[in-house]
Amino acid sequence: MNLLAFQIVRHLFLFVFSFLLAMIFAPYLIQLLSRHHLGKQIRQDQETPIFTNLHKKKEGTPTMGGILIWGSTFLMTYLFYLLSIVGNGFFSRINFLSRSETWLPLGAMMGAALVGLLDDFLGVLRIGPKGGGLRMREKILVYILIALIGAWWFYVKLERTIIHIPFLGDYNLGIFYPLFFIFILVASAFSMNETDGLDGLAGGISVMGFACLLIVSFVEGYFNLSSFLAVLIGAIIAFLWFNVYPAKFFMGDTGAMALGITMGVVAMLTDTALLLPCFGFILMIESLSVIVQKIYKKVRKKKLFLSTPLHHHFEAKNWPETLITMRFWIVQGLASAIGLAFYFLDKFML
Repeated sequence: MNLLAFQIVRHLFLFVFSFLLAMIFAPYLIQLLSRHHLGKQIRQDQETPIFTNLHKKKEGTPTMGGILIWGSTFLMTYLFYLLSIVGNGFFSRINFLSRSETWLPLGAMMGAALVGLLDDFLGVLRIGPKGGGLRMREKILVYILIALIGAWWFYVKLERTIIHIPFLGDYNLGIFYPLFFIFILVASAFSMNETDGLDGLAGGISVMGFACLLIVSFVEGYFNLSSFLAVLIGAIIAFLWFNVYPAKFFMGDTGAMALGITMGVVAMLTDTALLLPCFGFILMIESLSVIVQKIYKKVRKKKLFLSTPLHHHFEAKNWPETLITMRFWIVQGLASAIGLAFYFLDKFML
């Protein structure tokens, strides 16, 4: 079997194995979260009455479902790493844990996941502003801290200073590279957090974004990184099985933080950060709607949208939740295709 054929089989095997593993664990996790009453608490916020009214019925639904995603990914990563040590041949070729490709995304994912888990616990216990866990500015500080560690790794350990601008070429940012890195990670984490508001929305958008990054990683020859992404996608799809409307559990901040940070790190590793507006188009639109709303309220003293993030605006206009989710998925699918077209045009044809 030649290298390309083996890598395709390897990725498919890891994807299916991850999906099945997560599918087996999911009912037990839902049962555990339900038994201990670890359910979503809706903030009682007079500034967001539309959101509170629309989502009050979801209160009590188990949260922290993101544990399934990062837990399955972590378990798969170290399972095949340990098997590669114990045995040779097949398992050593399947193992995808490597210092140059997967240490950083895995470490960033786990760090963000644990912080998000703490935030979810605080929310369940109604600790924090309006009983909702960490404030957004506190979450952003966490994103910056994780991004600082990643920026140090890229700038000092990997000696990265160059970014690729599609159709224009490579540009050396020098000492400004860490600032660019921090911006990308904070933006991707914030955007994922804002998108996680409807059943199946963030999960579906994540699958498309990570699938694009998997294709890019594979084409660039980062086979360990693309294998890691195959495992991650398999776990997300298993999560989606139980998260689509009506959701059995929610992702929670432990999932949203982990996925957002990981997407940013992988985009930086593959030097496709400037394609993220396509690979994560809905993520970008959701976060921009929040920012624009705040600016508009300060300047015009009134709202531009009925509620933000944007999916709540459509909810307030009486769009069914499933309709919003499916249409956002369709838009993201089109944007992802455009992003991949840009990538291949830039790499092979121009």
